[in-house]
Amino acid sequence: MRSPRVRAVVTVSNGGSLAALSARRSGVHVPLPDGLVSRTALGAFVAPLFVAVFRIGVFPEGHAMLVRAQEQLALRRDQCKPDVAGSANPAREVARRIGRTIPLVYGGGALGRAAAMRWKADVNENAKAPAFWNSYPELDHNEICGWGQHGDVTRQVITVVELRHGLEHERIDARIAATRELIREAVHEIVEVEARGEGRLAQLLDLMYFGDWVSCYLALQNDVDPGPTDARTALQEALDR
Repeated sequence: MRSPRVRAVVTVSNGGSLAALSARRSGVHVPLPDGLVSRTALGAFVAPLFVAVFRIGVFPEGHAMLVRAQEQLALRRDQCKPDVAGSANPAREVARRIGRTIPLVYGGGALGRAAAMRWKADVNENAKAPAFWNSYPELDHNEICGWGQHGDVTRQVITVVELRHGLEHERIDARIAATRELIREAVHEIVEVEARGEGRLAQLLDLMYFGDWVSCYLALQNDVDPGPTDARTALQEALDR
């Protein structure tokens, strides 16, 4: 006779239905700190998940990965904080190079794809500016065909931001290099951002965190408050009516 399987429920949320589910199942609920909007709560979501899977024994490397990521984010913070002036601040420098152009963020593989999507959302919400994203290899099946015909326009308004990381497949690396040469003359500039840190989690969060900083500096360049999202509030009010 097989022994019954024990299923533990661990939830992370700001209350709501997930907290209620955890209570019904006698699970563990980790509440988010008060006062966080969703785009500032990434660390508060990630850390409890890694701690949970580490403690129940299904991911022994979880704690070490989290520590390495924390160390890298502290290094990135010290590089990008406002009292680091001029080009010595890498996030401020990337924001300066993007300027008033529209960033098109490209990432490679699953890690680069997630980071590129986050960058796009950061620029939208923090800088209140348009931004777009895509990922390799998918963009080489369709988007690559759209460059050139309108180069006189795109080279004035679009900056490509390449998010690179140390876990790219060698074929992705080759694709990025070949694509860069094909589109270089059709864009304002190509800016490369290299992930730092040891391991997949550290490099993913490093790219995302760097994008947080860049988007805030883009906001400050244009005297924009990165906090409120008035357009989304107006949309919700219209839908409620």
